[in-house]
Amino acid sequence: MADTDFRLAADRSVVITTLDVVIPVYNEQDDLGQAVRRLHTYLSTSLPYSFRITIADNASTDATPRIADELADHYEEVGVLHLTQKGRGRALKAAWTQSEAGVLAYMDVDLSTDLAALLPLIAPLLTGHSDLAIGSRLARGSRVVRGSKREFISRSYNQILRRTLSAHFSDAQCGFKAIRADVARQLLPLVQDDGWFFDTEMLVLAERSGLRIHEVPVDWVDDPNSSVDIVATAMTDLKGVWRVGRALASGSLPLAQVRAQLGRGSIEPATPGVPTGMVKQIVRFAAIGVVSTLAYLLLFVVLHPFMGAQVANFLALAITAIANTAANRRFTFGVRERSGAARHQLQGFGIFLLGLAITSGSLALLHVGAPNASRMFELSVLVLANLVATVLRFLLMRGWVFRRMAPASGQ
Repeated sequence: MADTDFRLAADRSVVITTLDVVIPVYNEQDDLGQAVRRLHTYLSTSLPYSFRITIADNASTDATPRIADELADHYEEVGVLHLTQKGRGRALKAAWTQSEAGVLAYMDVDLSTDLAALLPLIAPLLTGHSDLAIGSRLARGSRVVRGSKREFISRSYNQILRRTLSAHFSDAQCGFKAIRADVARQLLPLVQDDGWFFDTEMLVLAERSGLRIHEVPVDWVDDPNSSVDIVATAMTDLKGVWRVGRALASGSLPLAQVRAQLGRGSIEPATPGVPTGMVKQIVRFAAIGVVSTLAYLLLFVVLHPFMGAQVANFLALAITAIANTAANRRFTFGVRERSGAARHQLQGFGIFLLGLAITSGSLALLHVGAPNASRMFELSVLVLANLVATVLRFLLMRGWVFRRMAPASGQ
């Protein structure tokens, strides 16, 4: 058998399909028939658009392939994609890649998610308002019935994504998602995972590419007979988080290209002469940093005779930190409006405290190791400590304080 074997009704190719719902399956002989019949009935009676259902069989070894073929023979709107290798992600990528529908969706065969959420899921994609849509069991308004163990694992996993990959979507793994076909053609080649991490990787790359993700609160009832190995899946997902995080940090993913073709630009007015690329931001940040450092050293020298090294260091840092945050806000990251200025200064103050810990710590260590150090040696240590603090300041400003104004990794 070839890698894939795709069966469709004979006249399907001449029909322009609005929605293609993919059901990835592996050894689901007990649930497949009932699920497809139920889904077909719902789509036929409740969806005001043309549709098809694609059963993506990824190397089942039971009667699933035969049942899928029988369903395709019975329903004109049902097609079957047979793959010779396992993997939910592989099945979805294959089905979505060769589909000619305008909107591509998928749902798990157990139909745990209430189908009433399907139209709200795809509506923003049909209008062009959003690029991807996900059902969320963790969004406000969702209603979920599942055990405490699965609830804890799900919430913990999504918190890990927030803390490590700066993800802003609420539920990465609900089996109820949709994507515009033009977006899928650009995004799917970048998704490497062929298993359960496929969803997470796709969403993270989409978000980093500037795509809009629409979330729909869903009613969801856990399938107690699910065959998913939770521990093995969790370990695979954590490995995937590490791989994607490393790729984003190194800038090896061509997200700038996706952003240029599909991403949504900032709604803030452009600031003339303000750089947007990371290299230009570094140049502006460095120039402001040089001025800030000179001002800091001048203040330190002036204040030191009156109040001692530590107090002089604190005041010099505090004064220059406020000016530094304001200058970088306007000239490095192009934020000119007044709204958010107080929050940015508060976050900048947190970064200032980090810089204070680095410089004060270096002074304390110097005074312990060399209590009679000259003023010039003291200044040299402070310059080095400030260089370290400056690097951290840029990374935190770009990745935290002004994150939405900064381009995605890969620019």
